[in-house]
Amino acid sequence: MAIRAVITGDIVNSTQLATVKEKKLLNVLKNILVPHQFEFYRGDSFQMYQRNAGGALKTALLCRTAAISISQDNKAATADVRLSIGIGEVTTASPKNLGTAKGEAFILSGRAFDDIAKNDTRLVIATANPLANEGLQVIADYINAIFRAMTGKQATVIFELLNGQTQQLVAAKMKKSKSTISQHVSSGRWTEIERLLQQYENIVKQIS
Repeated sequence: MAIRAVITGDIVNSTQLATVKEKKLLNVLKNILVPHQFEFYRGDSFQMYQRNAGGALKTALLCRTAAISISQDNKAATADVRLSIGIGEVTTASPKNLGTAKGEAFILSGRAFDDIAKNDTRLVIATANPLANEGLQVIADYINAIFRAMTGKQATVIFELLNGQTQQLVAAKMKKSKSTISQHVSSGRWTEIERLLQQYENIVKQIS
């Protein structure tokens, strides 16, 4: 069986968001998840099945930057998305119902999400490979540290870069100077994020 990824998540502090902002965030999240199979439940919780496990971390970071960017300011945001990525085998290549789907990736994601829901951790990555888990834990911890300090404006820029936009295009889209965007790129620690994404992909390739 091929290795797949399952992401289980929910919006943190969704009740503190204005109705308009919550609706906007839900729409953005659905647009991020739409290339994959996904289901929302209880309003602000969701599960997503991604065939390309190597791209799951980027999907997760798109969700988190989308939530943090809602604040649109230079303060650390209260809104975020709590996520667990389970990487493993899946019984059915294209499960019809994620709620009843079976397989290693679903079990790992669900168990990891139950664990992080009890504390303030926002991202965890789990596989059945203990050695891979050590490297993935370091990656998740590093990302959590970066995102804990990320501001709304930084997140807005990082979101665009994760979507493949150049700094020049982001500057034009946001109607900001190139130097302002460059500053957000640096303070948002985009270089480290790129490196962590690559390290994640390398680990997933080794266990696939």
